[in-house]
Amino acid sequence: MAAKSLLISGIGVAGPTLAYWLERHGFLPILVDNAPALRTGGYVIDFWGRGYDIADRMGLIPAIDRIGYHARELRVVGERGQRLAGFGTRVMTELTGGRYVTVARSGLSRLLFGTIESTCETIFGDEIIWLREDGDQVRVQFREAGERGFDFVVGADGMHSAVRQLVFGSEDRFETRLGYTVAAFEVEGYRPRDEEVYIMYGMPGRQLARFALHGDRTLFLFILGGIYDVAEEDIGAQKAIICAEFEDGEWECGRVLSELDRAGTIYFDRVSQIKMDCWSQGRVALIGDAAFCVSLLAGQGSALAMISACVLAGELAKVHGEHALAFERYESLLRPFIAEKQRGAARFASSFAPRTRFGLAVRNAVLNSFRIPGLARLALGRDLNDRITLPDYAAYGTGARRCG
Repeated sequence: MAAKSLLISGIGVAGPTLAYWLERHGFLPILVDNAPALRTGGYVIDFWGRGYDIADRMGLIPAIDRIGYHARELRVVGERGQRLAGFGTRVMTELTGGRYVTVARSGLSRLLFGTIESTCETIFGDEIIWLREDGDQVRVQFREAGERGFDFVVGADGMHSAVRQLVFGSEDRFETRLGYTVAAFEVEGYRPRDEEVYIMYGMPGRQLARFALHGDRTLFLFILGGIYDVAEEDIGAQKAIICAEFEDGEWECGRVLSELDRAGTIYFDRVSQIKMDCWSQGRVALIGDAAFCVSLLAGQGSALAMISACVLAGELAKVHGEHALAFERYESLLRPFIAEKQRGAARFASSFAPRTRFGLAVRNAVLNSFRIPGLARLALGRDLNDRITLPDYAAYGTGARRCG
């Protein structure tokens, strides 16, 4: 019997992970992305938990450690750069048994793509413009490549998923906005440079952070206290908004804003969650942020994307491609876990950039308390513990590997 084909829209984190496990379960994945090549820049993520375990099964941990960072301190500074709060991050390592690393999301995506680059059909610079079910196939019209048929289609194309828009309806039906916008860019040669320290400067409802990257690069991450809907390609408008939000800031705000002109690309997006009653319809399913974005500020979206990809591939293998049953089992297994993560992320967003000076003072006091032995473990242990046991799919498919 011919291998069942799955078109995966999105070549970020979820898409290549899904393709990797599908290939090992005997399916035929095809990847498409409207970007001309893998994306670069963006932001860094803290990577741990079941996502880390899946990367380990894929043999990627040595490479992730090589390109990643092991930050030793989170530090909050005031207007003159004086230390206001913070704590050592060794507790993160202890709570995760040493399985914790900070990594650029684009770097993780590049490593994941490398696992299937030579074996999986990949289409860059194209996108799905319409699709429809036709018997035992999904007919897909590409913008450039014409029409093709696939057994299944999976949307792994992020919070602003085009597949979700085409199949389930407009984004505003599923998006819960958390009241912030995030922007990020990086430059070379910025000084000062604090290795292995994540430094934050806060104002009511706003925050600027910097983190030293490899190759003498520095990442700047902004949390803006409003919701801005700006076109991805309108970099001029994005820069103007960032400047307007932070022009009254102290610390290094003026110096950082002057670096905007050297930024090749800017990541700019609102902070939102995606909540859906169902993650599949017919022969089409969603994974990762397309199905259940927990929000960028949660810091675990990439790991959750990998978990959903692994489970969907495994469930399809377990029932030999009977998609209705596989999609139902995939969602039944993950939905309670994802709902808990979304609740935690919503709580975290409000404390990440408090909207009043009193709120900032309370946040700083809490961070300082983490220096007391045991308190950080008590406060962070719940969020660092992925309370889900993934099935062992090693027995299913051709050359399958254990992902749980």
